[in-house]
Amino acid sequence: MSFPKLSVVFSFRNEEQVIPELLRRCRLVCANLKTEKRIASHEFVFVDDDSTDKSYPMLKKEADEIGDVKVIRMSRRFGVSVCVLAGIRYASGDWVVYMDTDLQDPPELIPAMIQVVEKDPEVAVVHTRRLRRDGEGAFKLFVTRIGYIILHLLTRSQLPIECGDFKLLTRRAVEEVLKFQETKPFMRWLVCLVGFKQAFVPYRREARGAGDTHFNVLSWRVISNFMESALVSTSVFPLHIISAFGIFSSSICGFTLVYILFEKLLGYNLPGWTAIMAAILFVGSIQILSIGLLGLYIGSIFEQVKGRPNYIVSETYGFPDATKADV
Repeated sequence: MSFPKLSVVFSFRNEEQVIPELLRRCRLVCANLKTEKRIASHEFVFVDDDSTDKSYPMLKKEADEIGDVKVIRMSRRFGVSVCVLAGIRYASGDWVVYMDTDLQDPPELIPAMIQVVEKDPEVAVVHTRRLRRDGEGAFKLFVTRIGYIILHLLTRSQLPIECGDFKLLTRRAVEEVLKFQETKPFMRWLVCLVGFKQAFVPYRREARGAGDTHFNVLSWRVISNFMESALVSTSVFPLHIISAFGIFSSSICGFTLVYILFEKLLGYNLPGWTAIMAAILFVGSIQILSIGLLGLYIGSIFEQVKGRPNYIVSETYGFPDATKADV
């Protein structure tokens, strides 16, 4: 009887303070899985998003000493989702887990995720659902919750709330995810989009292991990623909304015009300045909103049709074969 191989993919930037403890805990988990004869082997695929600290040399040393670490180094900064997609493409396991490196998501949860697939082979994706998030402020939790609600309302399929970038994909799901040619991939959406049977494992998210967070919820990088990668790429419903606004404003203007003509025929004098300014501001604001929203979609189309590669790999380390083509 052959046992499956487990790949764990990490997308990171400047995490030298966390990597030693992360590897220690992940190796302990994998050693227990091998002892229990639930996996045959494992690999840790680290995707370095152009770190400027000692993370890359540290991982190269780990790859030389133990051999279960493989590193992909990007030529420049590409972002978390793109790096996760690259790591999944390079991973060779029958089961592929991808997660953050900051230890907020505990590696000790991996056996529970594997157990779901062992009990039901029809499950292709195992999500982890956060019941509690330690070490995060109330404001960040509030903003995150609002973001999930917006995506939940606007996407055609149900994007699970409180399910982040800690998931297990079977080889079947991995192959389907890799077929997508998104310029700005939103991994949480793509994983749901493949369909198949999906399951959930609840857990409590821990505080960051060390260092500072790289994702300020009010930073331009996070906001633009939400608008361009998450919102625009998952739904055309916002376009329907501005169409509805257009119909609504046109109806209001039409009724107002009829009312004004009726009042004129009756000989009443209307104080026009207030009504005119209110109408101009109302219609103008909808036009500006509509143009801005259309600009996001046009920009997304512009990026997609250029056909540029999603990422460029500077070098790889620890892989037995040659570097795979950039995608």
